[in-house]
Amino acid sequence: MPLLHQRVSAAVRAVVGDDHEIVLINDGSRDDSWAIMQRLSAADPRVVAINLSRNHGHQLALTAGLAAARGTETLFIIDGDLQDPPELLPDFYQKMQEGYDVVYAVRRKRKENIIKRTGYFLFYRLLKSISYVDIPLDSGDFAMISRRVADVLNQMPEESRFLRGMRSWIGFKQTGYEYERSERVAGESKYTFKQLFRLAYNGIFNFSEFPISFMTRAGGLSIGIALVYFIVVLSKKLFYSDVIEGFTALLFVIILFSGVQLMALGIIGEYVLRIFFQSKGRPLFIVKETIVDGKLNEPNTKLTDEKR
Repeated sequence: MPLLHQRVSAAVRAVVGDDHEIVLINDGSRDDSWAIMQRLSAADPRVVAINLSRNHGHQLALTAGLAAARGTETLFIIDGDLQDPPELLPDFYQKMQEGYDVVYAVRRKRKENIIKRTGYFLFYRLLKSISYVDIPLDSGDFAMISRRVADVLNQMPEESRFLRGMRSWIGFKQTGYEYERSERVAGESKYTFKQLFRLAYNGIFNFSEFPISFMTRAGGLSIGIALVYFIVVLSKKLFYSDVIEGFTALLFVIILFSGVQLMALGIIGEYVLRIFFQSKGRPLFIVKETIVDGKLNEPNTKLTDEKR
């Protein structure tokens, strides 16, 4: 983390001098991350440190950072593992000066293992093909955004967040910037395959009508199969006096329709579950403590009152 602070500070000073702040989010880490943030804040008053009450997940941690950022004209969003180079900040800022509201990074090459690389490659292209929002290929959360884009993001109440999709949905003038993503500088990724799958799940359900339209098509296909099967059986009965053995055929039909119905119930249940969680109106995240201007503060009600 000191290396992150050093590199981000150098990049930001090269553009705006000392007129900046760095917001660090501790998303329920069990190591000494918060203690390190406290030391960084004490040494550099421009560091704002936010300690969340528990692990809320990557997307909500980023949301907490956006909510904590004070009256700045532009916001630079970056993960703490340094796979995304802070040194691109001046290039992003130069693009922003051309009138863009969003400059998002496009990963030209990744250095994760082949399973993750293949999964990301397939997911982005699937999402691109089915989404009703134009979500750029191979673009993550690493980006620079204008104040008005950040304000709109902060006003969006959805609980199951997919920030790169929300960013695209907002609109305004956006452009991509290609770069090569590095390996982690230290430690191991806490993003499990289950969490990555959930993120992909949110992207598909939040920005696509595909699950529902897929069930409509699957239902139509099932009806078509049933009609063809019925015609075949009826033809054999009328013209050949030969009826297909009943048990195997009946078992096939039952399994087919049961599978389609269970899949349909699962998809509908997913939408109902999302509505249920959204209707509770809980805060998106809870702040345990903050450090602003080098001073430790009680939870900021402005942050903890952010609603879904």
